[in-house]
Amino acid sequence: MTTELLYGRNAVREVLRARRRTLRRLVLSQSVQESGVIAEIVHLAQQAGIPVERIERQMLDRQLRDVNHQGVMLEAGPYPYVDLDTCLNAATERREAALLLLFDHLQDPQNIGTLLRTAEAVGCHGVVIPSRRAAEITPAVVNASSGAVEHLRVAMVSNLNQTIEELQRAGVWVVGLEQDDQAQDIDAVDLDLPLALVIGAEGTGIARLVRERCDFLVRLPIIGQVGSLNAAIAGSIAIYYAWRQRHRPVAD
Repeated sequence: MTTELLYGRNAVREVLRARRRTLRRLVLSQSVQESGVIAEIVHLAQQAGIPVERIERQMLDRQLRDVNHQGVMLEAGPYPYVDLDTCLNAATERREAALLLLFDHLQDPQNIGTLLRTAEAVGCHGVVIPSRRAAEITPAVVNASSGAVEHLRVAMVSNLNQTIEELQRAGVWVVGLEQDDQAQDIDAVDLDLPLALVIGAEGTGIARLVRERCDFLVRLPIIGQVGSLNAAIAGSIAIYYAWRQRHRPVAD
């Protein structure tokens, strides 16, 4: 069975808290002190009934190579992907309008991690990623999200266009985030509806066929000299804005 080497204190803590993976072994550098987050990690590992071992930091460096592991490594099974229905059912169970993120061939682990962290913070019911030409939920993505992805439902699909059509049949509005003249300013549209927000790839944006299947496009108004924001920042602002529309303060 596949074993992944997860690293970083926050990421490992959230994997242990979520308990969604098969957990095998916690490895700590001999130099880390068992206090604060490390003490919490050890306690969670003991609760899960997995062995806790200490090794020299150089051995940890060799296993994890060029990453900032912070003296912590967790051996665990692969990420537990779900299907699209599981995401939609989560909204139904919570009696909420669906709020989903769709990634169109995003590949940078840091950007994906940032978006996943925001998605978890606003209670997204699911995230959809294509199985080709996109970053999977790798240890680098888990670390970049500070472990937030371990509490999310992530569906990997073979065809994003077909998935969009399936969502639309289920009554979900699919909205693309694009910084161009064909898009409406995000503050001029009502996003308080069953929503799937599409975030395009770094640099190239949303693919043409995906774009054509979107119900409409939105953009972030920008008044500075820089013409656009990167995918992680723009997507985080947009999904937070959509969530905020659902939680407007009630006027007296």
